[in-house]
Amino acid sequence: MPEATRGQRGKTMINITIICVGKLKETYLREGVAEYAKRISRYCRFEIIEVPDEKIPDPVSAGAVVQILAAEAKNVIAKIPKSAHIVALAIEGEPVTSPGLAEWIAGAANGGASKLCFIIGGSLGLADEIKRSADRLLSFSALTFPHQLMRLMLAEQLYRAFTILHNATYHK
Repeated sequence: MPEATRGQRGKTMINITIICVGKLKETYLREGVAEYAKRISRYCRFEIIEVPDEKIPDPVSAGAVVQILAAEAKNVIAKIPKSAHIVALAIEGEPVTSPGLAEWIAGAANGGASKLCFIIGGSLGLADEIKRSADRLLSFSALTFPHQLMRLMLAEQLYRAFTILHNATYHK
């Protein structure tokens, strides 16, 4: 497995940003994400950026879905760090194992990528514009997960990836 470039205090020389549509409402999710953010920050620069989600009428028409996704995409795109390698989470993306994600992060760091930006859409998903502009589409499963839970799952998997790269005992 590639060894990621190390900087001061053993941190990987990479910045990771997660851009999420919507705010976390449930306390247990906020606390879980905060815990993994704290753990991840031992290994790299890490931040989570929330952009507002759009109101979804009930019932929602196909035209409204396109408009909502476009509005959310505009907000997401405005927050993507310059020169970031963009990874969009999408059900049709490439599945990956935890060791595979760790290896990919190390490879990106060793290949000169200094910024990784993971994007999680809202309850309607992501606009095609974001999926087309992403450097990689990543799927955690063929199952559908709530976008708020996905934030916690991604944070945990990023932490797990760094523990794999650092030969820590977390990953079993």
